[in-house]
Amino acid sequence: MSVRKLFMSAALVCVVAGAAPAKVSADWIFTPFVGINFGGSAKFNESGADFEDKFERKSNFGASLAWMGAGIFGFEADFGYSPNFFENTTGSGNVNFGYDESTVTTLMGNVVLAAPIGGTSGKGIRPYASGGLGIIRTSINDADDFFDVSSSDLGYNVGAGAHVFFNDQFGLRGDVRYFRSLQDDEQGDGVDFSVGSFKFWRGSLGVSFRF
Repeated sequence: MSVRKLFMSAALVCVVAGAAPAKVSADWIFTPFVGINFGGSAKFNESGADFEDKFERKSNFGASLAWMGAGIFGFEADFGYSPNFFENTTGSGNVNFGYDESTVTTLMGNVVLAAPIGGTSGKGIRPYASGGLGIIRTSINDADDFFDVSSSDLGYNVGAGAHVFFNDQFGLRGDVRYFRSLQDDEQGDGVDFSVGSFKFWRGSLGVSFRF
């Protein structure tokens, strides 16, 4: 399923379910999570050659803090950190990375569209779709300091998931998101953003605390 279809399907569920009458109230949701990055690729060179590297699945952890209003709209700050993101341990393929350290850090501010099925207190399910902009920071270096690159780029993310609450304060969250960098094609004073070459998916499972 494409990113566009995933986002549109989740948004449709939220709108339809959110139209049902329910007990509603504004609340905060804090969710620490662990996850896996997958489907990532990037072009490291700037020569225009067809040189695309695909990465292994790597662990990711972080946290999100969301504010949901008394309806279906809300806002979210999402932080993710993935150590050894560019490390390759398989020894197969066109390139075998040997970087000593490589990390990817993301910090996103998102708009959330969620449906509080069963209300915003007690047991319930809250499917949602989210999307927004933020910073994607990459840091790569090898043991001999021959290759050392760190950059902080503007990027975007879109995703969908669901909270399952067991009572007023506690629940679980499953979430899938797509991240991609943006690049400025204008070398002068102008700004002309387009999609960059660095992209990946993140699937995560977290514990949600509602207050």
